[in-house]
Amino acid sequence: MTKDVARRIADLRKQIEHHNHLYYGLDAPEITDAEYDQLFRELQDLEAEHPDLITADSPSQRVGGKPLERFAPVRHAVPMLSIRTETDTTEGGAVAFDARVRRELALGPDAPPVEYAAELKFDGLAINLRYEHGILAQAATRGDGSVGEDVTQNVRTVGQIPLRLNGVNAAVLEVRGEIYMKHADFERLNERQRAAGDKTFVNPRNAAAGSIRQLDPAIAARRPLSFFAYGLGAVQGWKIPETHSAVLDAFAAMGLPVCADRAVVRGAEGLIKFHHGIAAKRDTLAFDIDGVVYKVNDLAVQLRLGFVTREPRWAVAHKYPAQEQLTVVRDIDIQVGRTGKLTPVAKLEPVFVGGVTVTNATLHNEDEVRRKDVRIGDTVIVRRAGDVIPEVVGVMLERRPTKVSGPFDLYQQLNGECPECHSAIAREEGEADWRCTAGLYCPAQRKEAIKHFAARRAMDIEGLGDKLVDQLVEATLVEHVDDLYKLTAEQLAQLERMGPKSAENLVDALGQSKATTLPRFLYALGIPEVGEATAAALALHFGSLEALMQAAEDYVAALAEQDDPTASARARRLKAQRLQQVTDVGPEVAARIAAFFTEPHNRAVVGKLIDAGIRWPAICRAPRCRSRVTPMYSPVRSIA
Repeated sequence: MTKDVARRIADLRKQIEHHNHLYYGLDAPEITDAEYDQLFRELQDLEAEHPDLITADSPSQRVGGKPLERFAPVRHAVPMLSIRTETDTTEGGAVAFDARVRRELALGPDAPPVEYAAELKFDGLAINLRYEHGILAQAATRGDGSVGEDVTQNVRTVGQIPLRLNGVNAAVLEVRGEIYMKHADFERLNERQRAAGDKTFVNPRNAAAGSIRQLDPAIAARRPLSFFAYGLGAVQGWKIPETHSAVLDAFAAMGLPVCADRAVVRGAEGLIKFHHGIAAKRDTLAFDIDGVVYKVNDLAVQLRLGFVTREPRWAVAHKYPAQEQLTVVRDIDIQVGRTGKLTPVAKLEPVFVGGVTVTNATLHNEDEVRRKDVRIGDTVIVRRAGDVIPEVVGVMLERRPTKVSGPFDLYQQLNGECPECHSAIAREEGEADWRCTAGLYCPAQRKEAIKHFAARRAMDIEGLGDKLVDQLVEATLVEHVDDLYKLTAEQLAQLERMGPKSAENLVDALGQSKATTLPRFLYALGIPEVGEATAAALALHFGSLEALMQAAEDYVAALAEQDDPTASARARRLKAQRLQQVTDVGPEVAARIAAFFTEPHNRAVVGKLIDAGIRWPAICRAPRCRSRVTPMYSPVRSIA
């Protein structure tokens, strides 16, 4: 009976480790979570009944152990030395390293190029895994290179780290690598932290390092950690391959995760190509790196090169420009985007980050500023990755000065007005962004409003492209869309690449665009949340622009009467519901329509457009017409 149980336990362990490798190592699970849990529970039950059959490499031993009072020191059998960092982030860094290696090896100019293994420099926590007879016996941090800390209990919780190596029975095999946290896992962890009211982490590296250094392994078990193997420590009883790249191949065969972004290259040219290639894809990687690592591939040649001041001559870290730096927030400004979105922007002490000098960084929205608790005078972490707009990712609270501004309040800072046009700002319930309500009137939204107005499915003004719109606005010929209809051929002919004929054609096109449809006109106004279908539904429901604008006024009036005890509840409800009776118009869209048409600036622009001669056919609202409404994108150029 005991033999049958032992065989079943061994089979369960084999199955579970197989599925762990598929799930954590290859991201290609073959079974569902429920099926995996069933296997795991069966193993736990059998081991509980037969504790004498529990072994150190059992998957059940990943999570367990009591909280520690402190970490025990571990002296490394082979020191975990750091490698030299090449501070020249240009091609010159690769050239300089190759030249040093060739000089140390006394290679002449005609000697063949040196073969290198090129890989990523992960931004996590270095770790040493000691396997004895193929079973994970100990895990230790780098520490000072000679002595680290025993973090075995925590490392056992990392699903990507095998507790038993495939096909390895060496007396000792130490594997060195990096524990890190993927971007997506980091974001999910911070979401959970926020939901629980706990402190969030500044970056994935801090989260990974902090997780491994938890005294309670149960906490580490809840953290989504990953691992990459990249080197050897002490070895007894295992035949070491001849090259570093072959060592990594062997690791992969053992079931250890090895990063696929690696290559064997020749000479400085190969190193430069690898450095450029990783730079191009750096922002798309699922995890952080701060550079690449070059190693002489031949292990015998590594031995010949040796070390200098505890750094190997045969390896170097070639970094990229730092993506994160510390600086001080001097002010918080508010910028108005092309759609009216109000974005807080940190004005910074100039800092060199991501290859450029940064003086501004986005804070996204008011909720983000409050969540990160960014204040004027704070020292902050600024991140810039590739072409991404620099952002403030965290605050160094321990450096906060005694005299610092209060919590950020966007509405209060702007006194409730758009900084560009002084129109009212608003934020819909459940939305993160404040927006300017002016729409057509706001200078910050002007170019995009005009481009949208002129689009084919809106007013269909032929010849009025994006570049011409930019010219018209920059030459102050057009401030609002109604100014388009005041343009003369003489004015237009003065613009770059226009000429008399093109100018006349555009004036003709503007004249033709005045004959339109109400759905097209409503869509052209660029009311937030009002697309083509909603514009058509509004036109059909109300029949006229005047009726729609009255419904918008009624909606706002109904909201104002909520606290008026003398107002009729039924009348108020009817007023509020008029907009929402339209197909696809719910409370949010109704509020956007009402805000647009009750903003005086917008009403003024609409009035000027009508005065300019824009007109449309009367809309038939009888039941017989509703089933055959002309699609708004059909060209209509005549008045019925």
